[in-house]
Amino acid sequence: MQDSAAILSDMNDRAREVFRRVVEGYLDTGDPVGSRTLTRSMTVSAATIRNVMSDLEHLGLIESPHVSAGRVPTETGLRMFVDGLLEVKALGEEERGLIDGARGEDGDVAGLMGRVSEALSGATRGASLVLAPKVEAPIKHIEFVSLAPDRALVVLVMADGRVENRVFVPPAGVTPSALREGANFLNAFAEGRTLGELRARTEREVAARRREIDALAAGLVEQGLAAWSEDAGGGSDDSGRLIVRGRANLLEEETDDLDRIRRLFDDLERKADIAEFLSLAEGGEGVRIFIGSENRLFSLSGSSLVVSPYMDADRNIVGAVGVIGPTRLNYGRIVPIVDYTARLVGEVVAAGGRKE
Repeated sequence: MQDSAAILSDMNDRAREVFRRVVEGYLDTGDPVGSRTLTRSMTVSAATIRNVMSDLEHLGLIESPHVSAGRVPTETGLRMFVDGLLEVKALGEEERGLIDGARGEDGDVAGLMGRVSEALSGATRGASLVLAPKVEAPIKHIEFVSLAPDRALVVLVMADGRVENRVFVPPAGVTPSALREGANFLNAFAEGRTLGELRARTEREVAARRREIDALAAGLVEQGLAAWSEDAGGGSDDSGRLIVRGRANLLEEETDDLDRIRRLFDDLERKADIAEFLSLAEGGEGVRIFIGSENRLFSLSGSSLVVSPYMDADRNIVGAVGVIGPTRLNYGRIVPIVDYTARLVGEVVAAGGRKE
């Protein structure tokens, strides 16, 4: 099928207006829009409108959910509407006030994320998703402990006093002496470095000294550090990174398919899709809209996601904020809310948590 821009350009004014009114009526009420409804606001006959609707249905832009019912937009139609006909509204004073209130007085980034999630859910009356930036504290000391032939424990003592215990799978055949050697190797330069920095330093050291250390210890270092720095869902330093609020709002909207919505939130609560959520936002600056099956993370629920990344002081994408809801989201109203929220979060993160 030809792309949305080509279809829109080929439409005459009447067809474009009927299509726009069908979509806007559906987004406003959630109900199919019939020809009689449109005749109340258009100076054409119901028969003419039905003919135009038939053409739009043939193009795959609208469909009739029931016999003799009105029409609703398809996912393709919604995408075309969002890309070519959506009128983004100005941010309302009420919504601005809710989001501004989330900034708080202390400038604490960790507290900000929870407040922003609550405010975003309240302002949009949807379910909000906030991916907080990953904060890595410097390390003070590392120890490896053998638990079983195929399981080992790493104890991380952080410079701020926290102690974290993480279980991982060591290379086959690793011995207690190799564990000790691996810990000694790391502790020689671990203090004061984050896990990410330690991994980079370790890779350089291993490359330079591979012949000097036991092969099993080298494998332990490489595998263990790779797991800590890349496992987006399993490490305790990721706890709370994905903040979800407003679940009840979505469940109220999607009463016809609660099982799929519950599965969606079960997945989110396990934080198995943190990396996927961030990847959805990383296509560039600004708000992105994913509708139904376009939305890889929530495709099973048939939901839409409006998401925007935010950046740190170095203009690196470090997190994202978004709203998930039914495909009949009020996109024109929600887009500026998500955009404003992402900008506010980015300002606070870029300032290093200090209130400007």
